[in-house]
Amino acid sequence: MMLDAPHTSLRLRELPEPAPGEGQLLLRVRACGVCRTDLHIVDGELPQPKLPLVLGHQIVGEVVSGGSRFKPGDRVGIPWLGWTCGECRFCLSGAENLCDRALFTGYELDGGYAELAVADERYSFAVPDGYDDEQAAPLLCAGLIGYRSLRLAGDAVRLGLYGFGASAHIICQVAVAQGRQVFAGTRAGDAETQTFARSLGAAWAGDAISGPPEELDAVIVFAPAGELVPAALGHVRKGGSVVCAGIHMSDIPSFPYELLWGERVVRSVANLTRADGDEFLALAAAVPVCTEVEIFPLEAANEALDRLRRGALRGAAALVP
Repeated sequence: MMLDAPHTSLRLRELPEPAPGEGQLLLRVRACGVCRTDLHIVDGELPQPKLPLVLGHQIVGEVVSGGSRFKPGDRVGIPWLGWTCGECRFCLSGAENLCDRALFTGYELDGGYAELAVADERYSFAVPDGYDDEQAAPLLCAGLIGYRSLRLAGDAVRLGLYGFGASAHIICQVAVAQGRQVFAGTRAGDAETQTFARSLGAAWAGDAISGPPEELDAVIVFAPAGELVPAALGHVRKGGSVVCAGIHMSDIPSFPYELLWGERVVRSVANLTRADGDEFLALAAAVPVCTEVEIFPLEAANEALDRLRRGALRGAAALVP
């Protein structure tokens, strides 16, 4: 499924079979998760994607050829971070997620809304056993970005997750397994999502703007809604943190300094590292994290994206060629 320009529907196209270059894998795509970042690209909120573009960066694929670390038939996962230079100060200091020359799957590199894909073997992960392809796909971005956000939230015991979609439904399970209390912030009146959050172990679920009945240690904002940042600041204790997990967010409205005062912290999360991937995939299998995934055929990618745009998905979505 090909994106020719922002603000247009994806169209089904027959493309030449991709050929893996040096250090690359040729993959037969078995499933590809549908991410809000894909939607930001389609809706023109992320600038300068490679066009035309094959979207998709939560790829579960079977190795066809290429590479040396994996062999044909192995099942691998491909994340958002598709390539880094390995030479800059960020790469050399363990912060490859901040590499200025980084290339991203399904944005600057063709991704997994396809039958075949190529990927740099260095940025490929072994997929844990015990997961169907579709259930594994959301772990590769919703899970990985959620995990990095959780790490940056520190040792927060009372943890808010605002925007209870693909990432939050995964990280809720991890946080509960770690002995934390989860407070799920949703749209006002979204009883179905609130019930879903409580079924995954959330101690409270309700309107994210109004907030929970007690002070929180940290909030992770997964929804791309800037107005949630000052709301979350008003819900955390002194010394608490608000972690913005999305790659794109609407403008944060001005707010009084008293919301930030008291050594509260607002920070963003940018991409992921390979170390994040290795750590999280091992942790997900150990918990074990159970992903709730609605499955769409590849040719229904536009429907899946529209459902995500309208907030009409529970958990995550995946495309299957």
